[in-house]
Amino acid sequence: MSSTGQGGPHSLAFRVMRLCRPSFHVDPIPLRLDPSDLLVGEDIFDDPIAASQLPRLLRSHHLSNPTADSDLSFRTRFLLRDSTDSMGLSGLLVLPQAFGAIYLGETFCSYISINNSSTFEARDVIIKAEIQTERQRILLLDTSKSPVESIRAGGRYDFIVEHDVKELGAHTLVCTALYNDGDGERKYLPQFFKFIVANPLSVRTKVRVVKDTTFLETCIENHTKSNLFMDQVEFEPAQHWSTSILKADEHHTENNSINSNRETFKPPVLIKSGGGIHNYLYQLKLPSHDSPQTKVQGSNVLGKLQITWRTNLGEPGRLQTQQILGNPITYKEIELHDVEVPSVINLDRPFTLHINLTNLTEKELGPFEVWLSENGSDEDKVVVINGPQIVVLPRLEAFGSTKFTLNLIATKLGVQKITGITVFNTTEKKSYDPLPDLEIFVDLD
Repeated sequence: MSSTGQGGPHSLAFRVMRLCRPSFHVDPIPLRLDPSDLLVGEDIFDDPIAASQLPRLLRSHHLSNPTADSDLSFRTRFLLRDSTDSMGLSGLLVLPQAFGAIYLGETFCSYISINNSSTFEARDVIIKAEIQTERQRILLLDTSKSPVESIRAGGRYDFIVEHDVKELGAHTLVCTALYNDGDGERKYLPQFFKFIVANPLSVRTKVRVVKDTTFLETCIENHTKSNLFMDQVEFEPAQHWSTSILKADEHHTENNSINSNRETFKPPVLIKSGGGIHNYLYQLKLPSHDSPQTKVQGSNVLGKLQITWRTNLGEPGRLQTQQILGNPITYKEIELHDVEVPSVINLDRPFTLHINLTNLTEKELGPFEVWLSENGSDEDKVVVINGPQIVVLPRLEAFGSTKFTLNLIATKLGVQKITGITVFNTTEKKSYDPLPDLEIFVDLD
């Protein structure tokens, strides 16, 4: 961390050290060997006479090097004293030697010491510590109401500050001290410690809509130099949406209690350092009265992701994405669907089609008229209305529904389609999307 100061000579000076977890010490010569591997090869056991001499060879090696077990010089660094030696991990931890990288979503924790390097006592010391970003200034410590009474010559005053990092880019830790010097002069000491906050991961999303279901694919990429163990990657849906995460099919051989325990104590997902990725797939749905489309409501806010993770030694991190937008959403005012189609339909014999009409709005709609649209010539019509060509329906209350019937007749054999069943709002003078085509099979008597 870089620092700058202002003004003339001061009795006091700030020293800053970042508090973070230690790292593992890795031996620079990770691969070690057993002494017998240097003296003989594994093929010695193919020769019975040579194999019989193996104990004597090992014994003579020990006699020629009686301090092999305790000598720490380069001569004995080939010894494999523990199974973990071959991995280069010594079991030792190393304290941070540099300020290191700071990432968005982490907690910045710093140990700050204000030292008196003069031969005089500094009195009535008011200390402030602030984090300054491009958008705001955040106070971390202020001793104005209870100043430090005295910092003796050669002494110091220590404190710890924490800040949840929520912005990218340049940050400055501003440390200031207002104090009485040895000659009674009131002095002001500012020092600035600058650092950069980087993005630990990137979140890429894709939205796909299949009928009434929306699928959200999320790809998380690790940009740090440490493995990230994802404790939580949860999607918080916006109002009216319901969501569930989709996982790859798994073979379930355990009983239900084991499966429930696994769900309760699920292991974190590992995303490896330096570009490792992991994909998540969510399924989103709207309630049935909100899912259809006719009235455009603007941008579709799906929700946001809550992401929490830990590094190799358990340091936590947390991010929340901005609102994720899907395709522009539209709504239906009414929903028309068939309820019952006769299983047997005979040629030139009337049959009844049962239909349900639902009002999907918060207001009363109607009255309605229902007919078969006249697209195409009369010769193209295979299924026609038998009787009055228009069915009149009364007004429909908010979120209400009604059932009605159409008397139809089929004029051709085989697989045919019922097309063009249209609803017209006589008050608002508008037609709605027709009922989707229905396939029927027309048979002889």
